[in-house]
Amino acid sequence: MTTSTIGLLVGLLLALAATTGGFGGFLLALVLGVVGFLLGAQRDGTVDLGALVQGRRRG
Repeated sequence: MTTSTIGLLVGLLLALAATTGGFGGFLLALVLGVVGFLLGAQRDGTVDLGALVQGRRRG
């Protein structure tokens, strides 16, 4: 799938969440979408969530 196709599907799903769940459903879908994106990027190796979770260490 191309990036534009994935963007189209995400937009349609967010629109569906907004119409059925109102603003709260839209925000929940948006947050879960970001979490899913981050987990997928972690699996692909483009994002390192371990560095984000650990934060800065003094040393």
